[in-house]
Amino acid sequence: MNGVVYKSTGSWYTVKAADGVFYECKIKGKFRIEGIKSTNPIAAGDHVVFEVETKGDETLGIINKIQPRENYIIRKSVNLSKQTHIIAANVDVAFLLVTLNNPPTFTPFIDRFLVTAEAYYIKAVLLFNKIDTYNEEQTLEIKYLAALYRSIGYECLDISAKTGKNIDKVKQMMQGKVSMFSGHSGVGKSTLVNALEPTLELKTKQISTQHMQGQHTTTFAEMYDLSFGAQIIDTPGIKGFGVVEVEKQELGNYFPEFFELKDQCKFNNCLHKQEPKCAIKDALDNDTLSWSRYKSYLQILEGEQEHFRKDIYNKKE
Repeated sequence: MNGVVYKSTGSWYTVKAADGVFYECKIKGKFRIEGIKSTNPIAAGDHVVFEVETKGDETLGIINKIQPRENYIIRKSVNLSKQTHIIAANVDVAFLLVTLNNPPTFTPFIDRFLVTAEAYYIKAVLLFNKIDTYNEEQTLEIKYLAALYRSIGYECLDISAKTGKNIDKVKQMMQGKVSMFSGHSGVGKSTLVNALEPTLELKTKQISTQHMQGQHTTTFAEMYDLSFGAQIIDTPGIKGFGVVEVEKQELGNYFPEFFELKDQCKFNNCLHKQEPKCAIKDALDNDTLSWSRYKSYLQILEGEQEHFRKDIYNKKE
């Protein structure tokens, strides 16, 4: 039988068969896909082949094959650098929820997510959530960030999952597609899903006022069928986003604004660091490229972890 994985816990998998029936499944043996060493061999969104076994009153599905993936979103653990985790597979649109201060989402995290989406040919959209909670100064900061990423070519949308602002526009972007919501814990992923489909009634929690961090409510990535002709994979909140499987020479290709200029660099293998006649460095000096994006590029290039600094938007340290 053929089916799609709707939930992956690491040991059990909820699979929806082609006829719409759900089965609880386990995997047969160990899977290694395309050399990927991951903490989860099967992810939500995977297309699988399985067989059903009946023992007494119990029915169990056994997954024996994973179909080739169109794409996937994968991250490296911030704490365990050798461990990788596939967040979701076969995604049409990846939505990253961004909040300014409750909890804060800094540009290095955004940029790492966008690089991964670019590397695996997944359309990425930035949703600036909780827009109803910001004062005038904070609203201007959100507008600055949105303008920055729009200038690169990314779709950005101000939303409020609580008040419903622009929720209809999000629905339009999702229709007929498999979408994924990602972001830090507490940015409002589950609240947004509930706003899109109130009958789901996903659990939500309040932000920790002491540390301004979210509390985990989604434990495992899970796919849902929505009434307006869309599917959503709701994912657990993540603290950091380690970029995986990107070669140094290729990294600049996944920053679209760098890619546009790379053929103007003197050297074909320019890493945009100390090389002479570098078009990217010239553009930075002329303030036509973002310094925060360049800092993110250097961090990834050198294999550094994210730096959660509040002056990240500033040109100079």
